[in-house]
Amino acid sequence: MLTAPPLDPRTHAFDPVTRLAAAELRGLLPDEGWHFVTPRPARAGNARVSLRARPDLDAAQVTEALPGEALEVLTEREGGWAWVRTGHDRYPGWARGDSLLTGRRPGGEELRVTALRAHAFAGPRVSRPIVAELCAGARLTRVPGEVETEDGRRWVPVFLPDGTGAWVQEVILSPTPPADAAEFALRLLETPYVWGGRSAWGLDCSGLTQLAYWALGLSLPRDADQQQEALQPVQTPQRGDLVFFPGHVGVMLDARRLVHANATHMRVTVETLGEGEYGTRLERALTGFGRWPA
Repeated sequence: MLTAPPLDPRTHAFDPVTRLAAAELRGLLPDEGWHFVTPRPARAGNARVSLRARPDLDAAQVTEALPGEALEVLTEREGGWAWVRTGHDRYPGWARGDSLLTGRRPGGEELRVTALRAHAFAGPRVSRPIVAELCAGARLTRVPGEVETEDGRRWVPVFLPDGTGAWVQEVILSPTPPADAAEFALRLLETPYVWGGRSAWGLDCSGLTQLAYWALGLSLPRDADQQQEALQPVQTPQRGDLVFFPGHVGVMLDARRLVHANATHMRVTVETLGEGEYGTRLERALTGFGRWPA
């Protein structure tokens, strides 16, 4: 019986049950018994797309794609499910096919939302209906036309990922670059904990750290152990370094304090290593610190 080699299924799209694999794995998997597919480009629609461990709404969410983010479709199956992977970190999972867009995105300048949370409106007024829920990292397209001003607010015409016209305030597209990952992570204090989440509407521990490094223009893998492997180990942490525990990660604020998304408090909180019951447990479980390579 053929068995798959030790490839990481979180970064290599292969399914030993169906014997389906992405075309670039040809040569890394035995040709016999495997069906290789060429991924097709797609993107998330106007809402966040949940990627699940199995094609089942009861399956755990493994990650999510933000509105307009690039995806690749590996295969589709009856029942409306698609096996996809994210474009930025190539993380695979199962998504509902009706949440995906194919074909070319609307033409024009691509805009990225920088506000933690935001909305798109049906017109250039805050009283107009909300037509989409946005977040940092969401992609929009600039519509040709003038910015409209209303009581000092500047409204920008945009296309949502599916081509629907909408309006957003310019301020949600105006980046306020953080000084470091710790500063950005602190902006997300009290954000609800959501397994597999990676937006300010709800995120998990590695979603927080990935988003904090994204704000600095740095690309981290999705999961805590992958992030630990990607960073340079250090003995003495500095502000902005990551701190690792079994299956968990946070951002250091200084040599002792960290900010992290955690299921103990079900939100993003600050802890001090060795302080209190939870801080003591964290210190005992600590497996190391990591720093972006110089």
